[in-house]
Amino acid sequence: MSAEMMNLLAQAIVLGCSAVGAGLAMIAGIGPGIGEGYAVGKACEAIGRQPECRGQVTSTMLLGCAVAETTGIYGFIVALILMFANPLMGRLTLIG
Repeated sequence: MSAEMMNLLAQAIVLGCSAVGAGLAMIAGIGPGIGEGYAVGKACEAIGRQPECRGQVTSTMLLGCAVAETTGIYGFIVALILMFANPLMGRLTLIG
């Protein structure tokens, strides 16, 4: 196999693995969605039981949802970096 073919194969492997990694990073968006839905449901139950605590429950729920959402955002940023900036291609030592 020629050096040019080896370089092309190495680049294809890195790009393919980067795409798989980006897809796995996007799975991180599932967790915050489930967690936020669960938190909102429990907040609605709490407000239904004690309507006078509405403001306190709502503010705590919103703060918790904001913190949970950062996980999904981090996963999205990692996926974007792997797909478009791809720091792994710069570390690839080309043959020949």
